[in-house]
Amino acid sequence: MISSRRFGGVFDYAEVKQRLDEIEKELSKPDAWDKPEALTPVLKEKSQLTSKLAMYEGMSEAKDELDAWLELAQEEPDEEVLTTLEAQLDVFRERLISTEMATMFAFEHDKYNAILEIHPGAGGVESQDWAEMLLRMYNRYAERKGFKVNQLDFQPGDEAGIKSVTLQIEGLHAYGLLKGEAGVHRLIRISPFDSSGRRHTSFASVDVYPDLDDDIEIDVRDEDLRIDTFRSSGPGGQSVNKTSSAIRITHIPTGIVAQCQSEKSQHRNKTTAMRLLKSRLYEVELKKIEESRRQDYQAKETIAWGSQIRTYTLQPYRLVKDHRSNSESGNVDAFLDGDLDGMIRNHLLYIHAQGK
Repeated sequence: MISSRRFGGVFDYAEVKQRLDEIEKELSKPDAWDKPEALTPVLKEKSQLTSKLAMYEGMSEAKDELDAWLELAQEEPDEEVLTTLEAQLDVFRERLISTEMATMFAFEHDKYNAILEIHPGAGGVESQDWAEMLLRMYNRYAERKGFKVNQLDFQPGDEAGIKSVTLQIEGLHAYGLLKGEAGVHRLIRISPFDSSGRRHTSFASVDVYPDLDDDIEIDVRDEDLRIDTFRSSGPGGQSVNKTSSAIRITHIPTGIVAQCQSEKSQHRNKTTAMRLLKSRLYEVELKKIEESRRQDYQAKETIAWGSQIRTYTLQPYRLVKDHRSNSESGNVDAFLDGDLDGMIRNHLLYIHAQGK
């Protein structure tokens, strides 16, 4: 039987609970809300600590349930009890893995929300359809994790799929979990768009960078920016914005582009686009720092065709293979439905083993 010892140690339950109590007292002071903008970092810390506490308590509850069913199975080992015990074991295993992964985030920016972009490769409708499949996969993953997803920019495909999409994914350690998804994703399947039923290979690239807190300063000069307006695009109907409220900002020195069309207000789109631009510039600096820490590491993956990080094979067999950690999953349908935790965990373990 699993030990009845409570999970503690690296999870710092008492410390988290104490800090939450301190924040609650701070927020309950009569003058605490006189300057709401000053409370932004405190409220963000509270949200993160609350998520940590919920993660710990959820695992503890699952353990207590598992212990109870283990005890019942010893007394009454009938089929119904054993089936429930197996289901409860799966629940506990899932929560344990999530908590384990939370201990692997070594960098300050791992706790941030994530900005995730998907772009199809060459191949027209095939790759655009594959990009849309990846969009669904990440939306379902976020749903499984209880994360909130905001669609900041969307460019539909000509016939099917998407030309590009930008998501803001809000949740504890969203960036730490998803940063390993950055790279080229390859799909091998029988094409639904080929009347001859031939096998096709499609590519799409995923970019992931941290969604910056307002307290992180990124120096961007006005003279280094080019700001363009354009009409929002979308799937059609009443939701499409008929005015030129969408914003595209180009950082001239680096060529980095950020755009937003999620709001009807041009001002709000500009604010969001600027935040995206600063996040991407911050990610560039992070990569420079990380690269300097691994100068001896020669197998650096790049977002380019032929250097895919993962292959999804639907034909002639069914397999998802990560080419960095060499982890595999034969349950392709579950994986494309957002069941990514196992492979994300293996990648985090691989990163730690490599010392990156």
